[in-house]
Amino acid sequence: MQSDAIAHEISQPLEITASADGVLRVGDHEFRCAFGVNGIIDAHSKTEGDGKTPAGRWKLRYVMYRSDRRPCPRTKLPATTISFSDGWCDDPDHPSYNCPVRLPFSGSHEKLWRDDNLYNIVVVLGHNDDPPVPGKGSAIFMHIAKPDYSGTEGCIALSEQDLETLLGLVQYETYICISQ
Repeated sequence: MQSDAIAHEISQPLEITASADGVLRVGDHEFRCAFGVNGIIDAHSKTEGDGKTPAGRWKLRYVMYRSDRRPCPRTKLPATTISFSDGWCDDPDHPSYNCPVRLPFSGSHEKLWRDDNLYNIVVVLGHNDDPPVPGKGSAIFMHIAKPDYSGTEGCIALSEQDLETLLGLVQYETYICISQ
């Protein structure tokens, strides 16, 4: 009977919770985090460029990282490097909306190869991606926070050390539940 309980625990997806008080929790761990500069909003009300983090339950899809600045984080999630020609489409009128793109790119986009260190590690969250609905938010990531934990453009951000620790804990079937 005990082996059935262990198998059930192993098969349960790991869930991360992040609350409006700026605390992200997973298991016995708590981490400080930052949200969108304009707070958290119900995902159904999310609009492109509103500076709000969408509340909801999102799968951690994969990790991207800057191999010229750091080694690959230890994680069970799929991981890929960020190159100078990587971008993310944030143009609601483009067919590649809320998808990775190669630069140069004709539509509005975000560059993933940044001068600051915020995208040295990026976790792609499964918000508005199955399929993407134009205008409902793009490029919702988990990434490195600014030193003062000031607001993001709609992402969730942690210190680099905390993000590395978190990535060491996650499994392939891990979700983050962001609440208002």
